[in-house]
Amino acid sequence: MKHINKSLKSALKIFNKYGDILRYKDAIRYGIHPRTLYLLKEKGLIEKIQRGLYCIPGLPGHIQPDFIRTIKKIPKGIICLISALFFHKLTSQIPHFIYLAIPQGYKPPKLEYQLIKYYWFSKATYESGIEIHKFNGISVPIYSKEKTIIDCFKHRNKIGLDVAIEALRKYWKQKNPQLNKLLHFAKLSKVEKFIKPYLELIINEH
Repeated sequence: MKHINKSLKSALKIFNKYGDILRYKDAIRYGIHPRTLYLLKEKGLIEKIQRGLYCIPGLPGHIQPDFIRTIKKIPKGIICLISALFFHKLTSQIPHFIYLAIPQGYKPPKLEYQLIKYYWFSKATYESGIEIHKFNGISVPIYSKEKTIIDCFKHRNKIGLDVAIEALRKYWKQKNPQLNKLLHFAKLSKVEKFIKPYLELIINEH
C-alpha cells in the first residue's frame, strides 16, 4: 500500500509539473505507469476530460490541454476562434487544434508536438478584446466572448458560419449579454452589417 501511495504522489507531481493536464501518451512517457493512471482516476485524484486526456479535478473552465505550453513557447500568441469558444462554453465543437492569433508579420517558431492553426490579425484586431486568465499562476491571453464571436463571423469561410451562429445563440442565452460590446468589435472587424440580421433574429427569439 505504501508503494502505491508513493507512486500516486509521484504521478501527481508529474501532473503538477505539466500544468495539471496530461495526455495519456505523455503521462506514460513521463514515467507514470498505466496502472497508476488508472488508480489515480479510480480514487478521484484525476479526471478524464475526453478520450486520452486527463487533468487534476477542479481545473478552471474547459481548457485545451496545450494552452499553457503553447503560450510559453509563443508568447505573442492569443487563444482565439474555436479554442476560445470552447473555453467560454460557446460551442459544441471540440477543437483538435490550438487556434492562435498572432500579429501580422510575426513568424512563429515551429513546435513539433502540437497542432496549431495560426491566424494573422491586424494590429487593431490583434490588440483588442484580450482577457488574461490564470491557470495555476500561469497567465494565458484569451479573447473575450464578444471579441471571439465577432472573429468567428469574420473568419466564417474558414471555420463555418454555423459555428459562429451557434456561438452567438449560446452567448445570448448566457447571463448579461452585451450588445454594445458585440457591435463595437463588429465595427472594428468590419462585419457590422453582416452580423446585424443574425443578431436581430436571435434577440427576437428570446
